[in-house]
Order: sequence, then C-alpha cells, then structure tokens
Amino acid sequence: MSLADVRHWVFDMDGTLTVAVHDFAAIRVALAIPPEDDILTHLAALPADEAAAKHAWLLEHERDLALGSQPAVGAVELVRDLAGRGYRLGILTRNARELAHVTLEAIGLADCFALEDVLGRDDAPPKPHPGGLLKLAEAWKVPASEMVMVGDYRFDLDCGRAAGARTVLVNLPDNPWPELTDWHAADCVALRRMLSA
Repeated sequence: MSLADVRHWVFDMDGTLTVAVHDFAAIRVALAIPPEDDILTHLAALPADEAAAKHAWLLEHERDLALGSQPAVGAVELVRDLAGRGYRLGILTRNARELAHVTLEAIGLADCFALEDVLGRDDAPPKPHPGGLLKLAEAWKVPASEMVMVGDYRFDLDCGRAAGARTVLVNLPDNPWPELTDWHAADCVALRRMLSA
C-alpha cells in the first residue's frame, strides 16, 4: 500500500501539526512530578482532589500555549491537500479536546476536521494506548489497517502499531524508531511530496 492509497489519516497535534512549544520538564517541576514520570500517568495515580487541582493548572497552562499555536512547516498545505482529496481526517492528542479545537482555529485548520473526529485525553486513554485510534476506526467504519497515525514521537507510533494502523513519523530529521515507522518525513512538506511520489 502506498501512502497516497491511505484515505483515513489521524494526526497528533503538538509538534506534528504545530511547532512544539511544551516545556515538559518545566511542567513537571511546576506540578511536582518526578523527571522520569509521564505527566498524564502520574496525574491519574494521584488522589482525586490533588489530581483535579493539577489538571486544572495544566489545562490553563496549555490554553495559553494553544492560543499562540503556530503551524509546523508545511502542515497547513498538507492537511488542505488531504482534505481536498476527500480523505477522512482526525486528531488524536494527549491534550484536552477543547484545546485541540483552539489550536486548530489558531493555525487555520479547524474547517478540515469534523468536531467528533477530534479526540483528546478525556475521550480515550492517552497514547500510547490504542483506544482513541480504535474509536475513530469504529466511527469511520474502517479497519485500523486502512488508517495512518501521523506523529512526532514514539507514543504516536506505539499507538498506531498497537491499533494495527500504519505509522508516519514526521518533523524529526532522523528516525530513532525505524521498527515502529512505516514512513518517515523530515517535515510536512516532505510528507506531502511523498503523496505524489
């Protein structure tokens, strides 16, 4: 199967369609999370009151970042090209869904994604769990093998593999995870070129 044959595309958001701005080390310090811990996993294990307070802080911090989002190089052209071909497009992010919509508005791509096809951390278990991808596959009535998960980090690739989808690593000059990656593109410009190859 060539990349152009894949008609169902799911994108990670931060660092994939946008320029990465999250300072995860600083977030861990602000929320008293050990440097080696995954932020969402750590918060999920906390007592309810403490977790709620830290989630609220995180949401406000991320809202500020979302409002100032800048598109990654070539991302707008890539997504518009795919939408123009009539492909089905989704978002699967570890961010909150409401902030995913804020981000899509900020980078000018909100019209390319149906509201129900944007899933955040409250709609499905966070990546690398494949639940969100499988939820979209079910909603779209396609097997996961006919979908591609596009992201800039290992969690995106692990999620795609676990769901049975194809995977694309983007916005990294080199591929540190070749065993998890079906296609690798240095940026969204290169990825769009691969559609025509």
